[in-house]
Amino acid sequence: MLSVIIPTEGVEQTAVATLAALVPGAAAGIIREVLLVDGTRNGVIERVADVAGCRFIGFEGSSQGAALAAGARQARSPWLMFLHAGAVLETGWIEETTQFIQTVSASGRDRAAVFRHSRSPYSDTRPRDMLRAVARKFIGPFGDQGLLIARDHYDRLGGYPPEARRSEARLLRRLGRSSRTLLRSRIVMVG
Repeated sequence: MLSVIIPTEGVEQTAVATLAALVPGAAAGIIREVLLVDGTRNGVIERVADVAGCRFIGFEGSSQGAALAAGARQARSPWLMFLHAGAVLETGWIEETTQFIQTVSASGRDRAAVFRHSRSPYSDTRPRDMLRAVARKFIGPFGDQGLLIARDHYDRLGGYPPEARRSEARLLRRLGRSSRTLLRSRIVMVG
């Protein structure tokens, strides 16, 4: 049902934290595959993918957009979920994601979803974090809130532009507020 695409930067700890949060989704049968996308060529993420039973995708390029686009090209499911390495989904995401997919599929309307951002209780609060929280209220979601989208809808929008600056923001802007749902389930960034 769902391919999860996680761009990494060669860091094991953040990738493992995200994978651990996805285990209940795999057990429930909602996740068909997880793709770890890495361009660092240091071998760390390739080993993590092997141990965790994920697919490893190496790519050429240095941008987040290139990693996301490379993962989307290799994904095999009709639904795509993009998560940053270090993103941990809180309990309840499986049921809500399943309901969202079923509702959108039955309605025939193009919709995508992002998770509700939540700051980790263990992170230090910096002025930059406060500004980002305010920006989320006025501008809309950021790429670190994940994205759940049907492959057909993703393709019609043109996907993530591989070489564009801020490709995640561009895709979220193309979605617009009217075709984007903010899920109740929270996403926390660790590491």
